[in-house]
Amino acid sequence: MGKNKLAKFANMEEYTHVFQYPFAVLQEKGFEMKGRWNELFFKNNNPIVLELGCGKGEYTVGLAKLYPNKNFIGVDIKGARMWTGAKQSLEAGMQNVAFLRTHIELITHFFAAGEVSEIWITFPDPQMSKVNKRMTSTRFMKLYREILSDKGIVHLKTDSNFMYTYTSEMVKANALPVLFETDDLYHSQLVDDILKIQTYYEQQWLARGLNIKYIKFECQHRDHWIEPDIEIEKDDYRSFGRSNILNQSTKNG
Repeated sequence: MGKNKLAKFANMEEYTHVFQYPFAVLQEKGFEMKGRWNELFFKNNNPIVLELGCGKGEYTVGLAKLYPNKNFIGVDIKGARMWTGAKQSLEAGMQNVAFLRTHIELITHFFAAGEVSEIWITFPDPQMSKVNKRMTSTRFMKLYREILSDKGIVHLKTDSNFMYTYTSEMVKANALPVLFETDDLYHSQLVDDILKIQTYYEQQWLARGLNIKYIKFECQHRDHWIEPDIEIEKDDYRSFGRSNILNQSTKNG
């Protein structure tokens, strides 16, 4: 592991708004703030919003700035990435931001039933060959439903036509109420502050001329969840490294 990563991990251990719980500790002791995030950490009764797979935390921090009357928690397993948002929010003195380092599959260990009002999923790996790892699959919907409030909302923002199509079909198959849906966000009718926030990967996709897709829906309770039975054409492109996008941005500038 590089010195830079080690330094970031050392910083994270000192950040009081970052929570890191190895599975062994979670099994043995549980998580004391489950069901009590507002009482013990945020010290208010504002709605809790999660960004799952938050990466560098651009959305967690960006949304928290836009909506000071909501509490935001970025969740990811990759601490070196999460450090960026954790550091920014700490230096800005933000009181409505926290970060949780864990696997998404363990999310119900950290939040109680109805404790979360919204979930954001921003530019996830579409997992085109592994439906159980897809973050909008019915497997994950069941987990989300355990922690979301009655009319809890899920937002998906993605460059992937595969991921967008799959999610749209999953929503239809389970008759979940759609609040907004578009396959071209920046040329849609939506007038919303979320358009002001662009992640590193979103900037990459936009620079390559790809449409950004967005769907917002209620994750209601279902006794039986139905996986969509549909063939979806796979995406034929991949992301590229930071040096490539910086070079491309320089050319475009």
